[in-house]
Amino acid sequence: MALRVVAHLEALPGKVDALKSVLEGLVAPTHQEIGCISYELLQSTEDPARFTFVEEWASEDAFQAHFETEHIRGALVRLPELLAAELDLRTYRLVC
Repeated sequence: MALRVVAHLEALPGKVDALKSVLEGLVAPTHQEIGCISYELLQSTEDPARFTFVEEWASEDAFQAHFETEHIRGALVRLPELLAAELDLRTYRLVC
């Protein structure tokens, strides 16, 4: 059963462009991952420091494998210096 993921990230003041660059760099390689159905990066129209990933994965295993990729591991190392708050990552299953 497919897994839906919503991840919210907020940039520190003065780090919006740097965070946006890191996040944009994740999109193309993630689309190539086995089990990635969709992976979209959104930026808030009300607060440009807020970003959201909306994702769909074929399975929990595919989603977990995502965190073992080089591009995600590299981004996770950079995030602490760019984020105003901890990554808010939530997973969901379609109800109907």
